[in-house]
Amino acid sequence: MKFTCSQSDLNANLSLVSRAVPSRPTYPVLGNVLFVADAQGKRVSLTAFDSRLGIRTNFSAEVSEGGRLTLPAKILNDIVARLPEEEITLAAEDEEEENPLATLTSSSGRFQIRGMSATEFPELPKVEEGEGIVLPVSALSDGLKGTLFAASTDETKQVLTGVHLAGSQDSLEFAATDGHRLAVVETPLENTEVGDRASDNFAVTIAARALRELERMLATAQATDSVALYVDESQTIFELGDRRLTSLKLEGAYPAYQQLIPRQFSRTVTVERKRLIGSLERVAVLADQKNNLVKFTIDRDRGQLSLSVESQDLGSAKESMSAEITGDSLEIAFNIKYLMDGLKALPSSDIQMQLNEGNQPVIVTPLGGLKMTYLVMPVQILR
Repeated sequence: MKFTCSQSDLNANLSLVSRAVPSRPTYPVLGNVLFVADAQGKRVSLTAFDSRLGIRTNFSAEVSEGGRLTLPAKILNDIVARLPEEEITLAAEDEEEENPLATLTSSSGRFQIRGMSATEFPELPKVEEGEGIVLPVSALSDGLKGTLFAASTDETKQVLTGVHLAGSQDSLEFAATDGHRLAVVETPLENTEVGDRASDNFAVTIAARALRELERMLATAQATDSVALYVDESQTIFELGDRRLTSLKLEGAYPAYQQLIPRQFSRTVTVERKRLIGSLERVAVLADQKNNLVKFTIDRDRGQLSLSVESQDLGSAKESMSAEITGDSLEIAFNIKYLMDGLKALPSSDIQMQLNEGNQPVIVTPLGGLKMTYLVMPVQILR
C-alpha cells in the first residue's frame, strides 16, 4: 500500500474517525484505524470501531499501490497533527504480515510505525433489510442541537442516555430526558425521499455519544445536503456523502414523554431570551455550589421577573427585568444549569414560560422559529 495526500486531509479525517477508537480496547486491533487504499478509485478510506460506535470516512489521494492495514490511532494522530501542511506519503510493503511496518514521509522527516494486519479488524455492521429515509442536514442539526444536552449521563438508565427519534412521512421528532428535564424538537421533512418501509412510522433510540459524533459530521456539511438513515432491529446507520456512522440501538422502551407535558397553564411569562441568560450568568456567580439554585419571583402587578440567589458562604445577588405576565404572582426555583441549558438551546429572541404551581413542571418554548418544547422541573423552596 502506498498513497500521497495533503496533511490537512489526512489530519481531518483521522481526527474524525479516531473519536470511535476506545480508550481501553477489548481487542488490541480496535485501538487502531483501518486504512484501505483504492488505486483504481484514487481514494483512501479510514475506519474506527469500538463494537458499539463505528465511523468510516474517505478522501481523495494519489494511490500508487492499493492495500489494507491498521495503524495505532493515538500515535498516528499525534504525528500527523504536528506535521506541516504539505503533501505526505504513507507506505507499507508487507501489510499481510501480522505486524506490518508503515512509513510516513514528509519534507521534514520519516516516521516508521508498527501496525497490525487488517484481517483482524471487524467489519462495520450493515443493515440488510431495515427502514430507510433520507433526511435534510438542517432538520438533523436543529433536532440534535435542541435535545442532545438533555440526555442522561447515568449509565444505569441506559435508554435515557440516548435521543429518541420518531419519524413519519412529513416530520421528525427528537426527544431527550434525564428525569429532571425534557427537550422535544419537531422538524418538518419537506421534499425528502422516503424509502419503501419508511412510510410506516418508525422510532429508534440512539446513544447520545454517537449522535454527538454525527453532529460534528453535520457541521462540515451544507444545510441543503441530505443524510441517509437506515434502521433495523439492532443497528442504526447514518450516511453523509463519503462518511458513515454506525451505532447500536439502545434497548428498552423509551418513556411516554408526551404524557409528561402539561396541556393547560394558569400562568405565562414572556421575556427576552438573551436578557434572561445574561442575568442568570451573573447571579449564578454567587449561587450556592451545593444546590445551584436560582429563585424566580414573578410579579404580575409590576410586570417584572426577578432572579435571586443566596449562599451563606458567598453572599447574594438579585436582578430584575420587565416581562409580559398573565396569571397570579408566584415564587418558583430552578437548578440554574438545567434552566440555562434549555435557554441556550432555544433558537428565538423571545421565549415563553408556561407554568401552574411552584412544584409542577414548567414548559419553555421559543416564540417563532423552531418547534421546540423544553420541560424543566422546579426545585422546592425551603422556607
